[in-house]
Amino acid sequence: MINRVTIFVMDSVGIGALPDSEKFGDVGVNTLGNISKVTGGLNMPNLVKLGLGNIDGVEGLERISNPIGSFGKLMEVSNGKDTTTGHWEIAGLHIEEPFQTYPQGFPSHIIAKFQELTGRKALGNKPASGTEIIKELGEEHMKTGNPIVYTSADSVFQIAAHEEIIPLDELYKMCSIAREILKGEDQVARVIARPFVGEIGSFTRTPNRRDYSLSPFGKTILDFASEAGYEVMAVGKIEDIFNGQGITKEVHTKSNMEGVDKTIEYLKTDSKGIIFTNLVDFDAKFGHRRNPEGYRQALEELDVRMPEILDAMTDNDMLIITADHGNDPTYKGSDHTREYVPLVVYGKNVKSGVNLGTRESFADIAATIADILKVEKPQIGRSFMDLVIK
Repeated sequence: MINRVTIFVMDSVGIGALPDSEKFGDVGVNTLGNISKVTGGLNMPNLVKLGLGNIDGVEGLERISNPIGSFGKLMEVSNGKDTTTGHWEIAGLHIEEPFQTYPQGFPSHIIAKFQELTGRKALGNKPASGTEIIKELGEEHMKTGNPIVYTSADSVFQIAAHEEIIPLDELYKMCSIAREILKGEDQVARVIARPFVGEIGSFTRTPNRRDYSLSPFGKTILDFASEAGYEVMAVGKIEDIFNGQGITKEVHTKSNMEGVDKTIEYLKTDSKGIIFTNLVDFDAKFGHRRNPEGYRQALEELDVRMPEILDAMTDNDMLIITADHGNDPTYKGSDHTREYVPLVVYGKNVKSGVNLGTRESFADIAATIADILKVEKPQIGRSFMDLVIK
């Protein structure tokens, strides 16, 4: 009997363009395949053993004859390719209206309100790479004390500030102010604190990022599980993405490897319910920065840790490995890419070698967990429990 499911979101590890990717400006994208292609191959024997390379259409990994897990790929039915949309769909929500984006920067009434309530002028106010905009405006920020405001192709309002110029507490307060402004017709999915340190010419972002999300507009599998008395343990930025809704325990992390450590700690507890982990470094450090070599190294670092994760699982555990969108580091620009995401399922009571094919929604994960935990099902998703449970 399975009574606990761990979801590992390898943030942005897409496996090929969705049929509608061109509508999102993405042609020929394939995060995993293109990383393998340009870096000379991926060494991921443990994830290959689980069946990652057996997924239909996956490029750059070995297809083996006897994977120990079951496998498939997921389509995104929601209208978007951002973090919030992807995670909310994994949890059972269908986002039909995309979150508001600001490709020309934020309109004057938003910036004026932000400046009025924070008492500081906003620098920037345009779409930009986070590392590039602190190079461009960091010196002016240091001289004036004014925060750097920028966005991307995603629905985000990002505030960058040097930790010695605007202390973290004040930066977080400014984000809370922006979160209150950016609702209704002006709503964005996330307000993000982007602190950095260093000297002019050598700024580096710190791990003290914080996300301020909207609350999900409907109940998710996290709500249904927690309301039924299960624990819902969030690792990494999961609590931020769901604005705490449906979560019973949370821990924030500063790296992929800390995320693995904290997940293993939760696995070693006598808990029942859901462990929901986001490993953000793939996306934040390597996808957006178009660094395929770094991305490859991060993937291989995770692979090395997989035996520890499997060893920490009990007979009553199921592991689901997936992603929330793509972020092909070989593609133009610096934004997410609209892709299929992997689905790998493992457990002592899970069948091995089952090809789950192409699933029509990320929400199939939520529907499956609902069946396993015997709780209410979310609004969308088709369960694959009967296909994988022994």
